[in-house]
Amino acid sequence: MGSRVVVLQVLRQKLNYVPASTPIPLQFKTFKTSNLPLSLSCRLLCSVSNQTSALLQHKKRNSPELSLKSFLDMGFTAYQAELLYDSVSRMKGGNAAKHVLSTLSVLFALGLNPTTVHKLLDKCPELYRVKEMQLQQRISQLRQLGFVEGSLQRTVSHYPKILTVPMKSVKSVVQFLREKCLFTTQQVAEILRDSPAVVLEDLDHLEYKFQYVYFRMGVKQAEMVKCRLFRFSLDDVCCRHTFLERRGLYQTPDKKGQTTLINPKLDRILNVDKETFIADVAQASSEEYDVFQKLLARELKEEEFEHGSIDSKSEEEEEQDNDDDDDYEEEETRGKSGYNKKMKK
Repeated sequence: MGSRVVVLQVLRQKLNYVPASTPIPLQFKTFKTSNLPLSLSCRLLCSVSNQTSALLQHKKRNSPELSLKSFLDMGFTAYQAELLYDSVSRMKGGNAAKHVLSTLSVLFALGLNPTTVHKLLDKCPELYRVKEMQLQQRISQLRQLGFVEGSLQRTVSHYPKILTVPMKSVKSVVQFLREKCLFTTQQVAEILRDSPAVVLEDLDHLEYKFQYVYFRMGVKQAEMVKCRLFRFSLDDVCCRHTFLERRGLYQTPDKKGQTTLINPKLDRILNVDKETFIADVAQASSEEYDVFQKLLARELKEEEFEHGSIDSKSEEEEEQDNDDDDDYEEEETRGKSGYNKKMKK
C-alpha cells in the first residue's frame, strides 16, 4: 500500500480545485516532486485519499489527541493502529499528539507506506519526540550528503535512528571521514548509506579502526568502502586479521606496499560467515579458532591491566617525586633556619 500523503501545492497546481485557505503542513511547502523519479511522483499523486484527509482534518482542528479511528483512517491495519495508539497513550505531555501527528506527516511525505512507518516507529520510538522542523532539516541534510530518493527511504527504514542524531553530530562524522581518513565525498555518502550507524560511533574509536585497517592491514579507502568496513566491530576485524597473521596467511605491507605473500582481500575476510572464514580463508578448524579467540581475549585483558598498572605507577612515581621535592625543600628550610640560629648565637 503506497503512501497516501502528498503535497497540497502540487495537487492545487495539478487539479486546480483546492482553496488557497487550506492549511499546508511545513514539510509539504518545502517538498519538491521535481527531485523525485517519475514513477515515485506518479505513485504519490495517485495515492491521495484517506491518509491525506485524516492528517489534514487533525491539522485543521488542532485535535489535542489521536483516536484509534484516526490511525485506521491513515491506512494502518487494526493491529498496527492499536499498537500505535497504545504507544501514543503512554506518552506524557500536552504536545504528545501534536508531535506524533507531525512525525507521521513527515514520514508519509517521505514516501513511506503505513506498514513501513509502523515498523520504523516500533524500532525507534524516539522519533515520536523529534520535532517536525528537526526531522525536515535532518532529511534535507541527508539529501545534501548524497542520499537520492530510494536509497534515502531504504536507509531510514533500515536505520531510523539516523533521524534522531543531531545535524552537528552527523556533520562531525562526515568531516572526520573526509579530512582525517581522506575518503572522497562519494565514498562518504556510500559509507553513510551502507553503514548509517557510523554517525553514532565515537570518533576516537572510529579513527583507531581506520588506522588499524589502513596501516596494519595495508588496505586502502576504496576497498574499505567496497567491503563495508564500518559495519563490523573493531574486535571482529582484529580477531580475524590476527588469526590469519599468526597462521602466516597475512602480512603487513612494507613502505612500498609490497608483501612476500598474497594477502586475502578484506571482503573475503569480513563478508563471510564464521565457518567459511575458518575453513576456506584461515584453513583451520573451529576448535583452533575458538581456542585462539580465548587466548586473544586473555592477551588483551593482560595488556589493559599492564597499561593500567603503568599509568597508575607513573602517577604514583610522579606523586613520590613531588613528595621528595617537598621533603627536600622542608629539610633545606630546616637547615637554613638552624644555620641562622647558630649565626645569631
